[in-house]
Amino acid sequence: MLLDHLQISRSEFEDGTGWELKPEGACRGEVCIPLPDAVGETVDVTSVADAMGLPLVAASADGPWALGPWGGSGRTLVDARAPELVLPDLDGNQFRLSSLRGHKVVLVAWAPY
Repeated sequence: MLLDHLQISRSEFEDGTGWELKPEGACRGEVCIPLPDAVGETVDVTSVADAMGLPLVAASADGPWALGPWGGSGRTLVDARAPELVLPDLDGNQFRLSSLRGHKVVLVAWAPY
């Protein structure tokens, strides 16, 4: 998203980034990133970009600026669903990870190398 100013309207931010600003933060699909300050009708792009982990670069000190896309900053999960995994259990029977859907699961992986 290219910007001439670092203070933009809420609708301009939402249209340009695809993120919807809600009371719980910036949301897209099932992903919501909490924002430290309430965002009104005007968005301070610098503070929102910092809170969301969005890259923000300027051509010069006075702009223009480019606001990059979110790439999963490591502070949130992009998706909490594990891929299908089928492995033999101790008796040699096929076990599907999806059979535990709806339950909390801890996966422990080990490799001898």
